[in-house]
Amino acid sequence: MNRKRVLVVLGDENKSSFDIPFLKIDCTDLEYTIKLKQALQLLDEYEFVYLDNHSTLIQDLYLFKNNNFFHLVLNLCDSGFNNDSKTECYIPALLNLINLNYVGANSQCLSNCYNKLIIYDIAKQLSVPIPNTIIVDSADTASSIDIELPVIVKPVRGHGSYNITSNNVVNNKEDLIQIINKLKEHQYVIDKEQFVFVEEFLTGKDLTVGIIGNPPKQPYIVLPVIEEDYSLLPPYLPKICGYEAKWISDSMYSCVKSIQAVSLDANIKTIIVESSIKLFEKLDCYDYCRFDWRLDSNGQPKLLEVNPNPGWLWDGHLAKMCQYANINYSEMFRLILKAAEHRIYSKNNLNKNEKIIETELYN
Repeated sequence: MNRKRVLVVLGDENKSSFDIPFLKIDCTDLEYTIKLKQALQLLDEYEFVYLDNHSTLIQDLYLFKNNNFFHLVLNLCDSGFNNDSKTECYIPALLNLINLNYVGANSQCLSNCYNKLIIYDIAKQLSVPIPNTIIVDSADTASSIDIELPVIVKPVRGHGSYNITSNNVVNNKEDLIQIINKLKEHQYVIDKEQFVFVEEFLTGKDLTVGIIGNPPKQPYIVLPVIEEDYSLLPPYLPKICGYEAKWISDSMYSCVKSIQAVSLDANIKTIIVESSIKLFEKLDCYDYCRFDWRLDSNGQPKLLEVNPNPGWLWDGHLAKMCQYANINYSEMFRLILKAAEHRIYSKNNLNKNEKIIETELYN
């Protein structure tokens, strides 16, 4: 069988994270990469070649472009060029420059979604509900902020919940000024403009929904909504899935797990799904995306983030949603590749016996 050749662009395992300098690549990260390659190897119709050396990435891409035919490039570099999340948008920009067809969002989409201020502005244009948020550029103005407490303080730009911990949830103005000052001390890593969000702290269900495909005009799947289970978290800790939950294995937040949101009200689910599809189209997301939501104290949904290049890990949120839809890790990648093929090459150029993606809303 003639297999389609796919270039896979990954993060550079030989470099530390630019955003989080003390976060080194360890055996766990290598295990994730091994499981990824094992999953892709099960897709018999494809042959995969991996590029993960960012020191030679540009030259390597030109070399493969000039000397080999590749069906697609699978961009799984969610850590950014040279592991600097601010340059995540550089990878698709480079692929466009070299004229290589690729899976996933373009550079403009990634750049927009990296900036929460842009996402919130676009959400408001689409009448998508967002939290009550104030932008602060100086801790001196924190005492005059007119917003109901408690609040959570976030960077305007960021990656992997860096600088978002349990300490970012505050209940008084004194703590608010302190966390703004602390956050701005580290902003050189993220945002030279040094703006931060002061946002109402939502206390309802913490939800995520994923889409594979290209709605609304092409086939797509809306994956089952999942929620963070905070039931084992000590009650004195704020219920957030931040840095401690994602990166510190022995923290109090290690008990937080993702489960299917089976008790979610049908009307709320409809708002979340329909709003996510509107955002997918407006932002020019391609092939797959994850949308993070949270309910307020009245049970109403508010958009938190749009992730057009979410983590590809076998136990990540996108993979977990797929599991609840009876889609295994390998099949998840097959569906994503088929979505890109359908978008780029059209149905007429695909094997008529191939299953693309059937439009289906999973309950």
